[in-house]
Amino acid sequence: MGVGPGLGTAAGGSLLLCAALGAAGCALGLRLGRARGAADRAALAWLGCDALVHCALEGSFVYLSFMGNIADSDGFIASLWKEYGKADARWLHFDPTIVSVEILTVVLDGCLALVLMYAIVREKYYRHFIQITLCVCELYGGWMTFSPEWLMGSPNLSTDNWLYFWVYLVFFNSVWVLIPGLLLWQSWLELKKMYHKGTSLEKKFQ
Repeated sequence: MGVGPGLGTAAGGSLLLCAALGAAGCALGLRLGRARGAADRAALAWLGCDALVHCALEGSFVYLSFMGNIADSDGFIASLWKEYGKADARWLHFDPTIVSVEILTVVLDGCLALVLMYAIVREKYYRHFIQITLCVCELYGGWMTFSPEWLMGSPNLSTDNWLYFWVYLVFFNSVWVLIPGLLLWQSWLELKKMYHKGTSLEKKFQ
């Protein structure tokens, strides 16, 4: 696998924007979770980042896609998506599967992330229902983004450049698999704990 020509202006801008969104989301989540435990503060930091990425970055992709396509668009945000399009060419043009998944991601996942942040901070009873729903949506979105491409032999994916493959495709997309997976596991443990607590109380008063 080649290492490519190195980081250019667009690549640097893409990485800086992602870092800025991540930092802003983490700062927001940590501020909201000051009174929560370490696990909840970590979840809130992730959810802040998740909501910003879905609403701001992916929301702009959906908007530009309906205005034409990324390849023919101008501006800073369009240039960032053009940079990602070097790793996955489907993002440069109006690919129905990608745009459909992104609409779902922006509208549903973005809103669920915000609702979940509220549920964690306010200790709402529906917290884990929302958490499980969001995580399943995130994993479904990732699967539907890449599985059709894999089944066709990945003709639109760039796998011969370390930046495009390992950073853009593998790292960025793996984050949205690993963290939802961990949050699903957390919900499983919490629901199990609540079940055993409820069962113990029933036996106590029988």
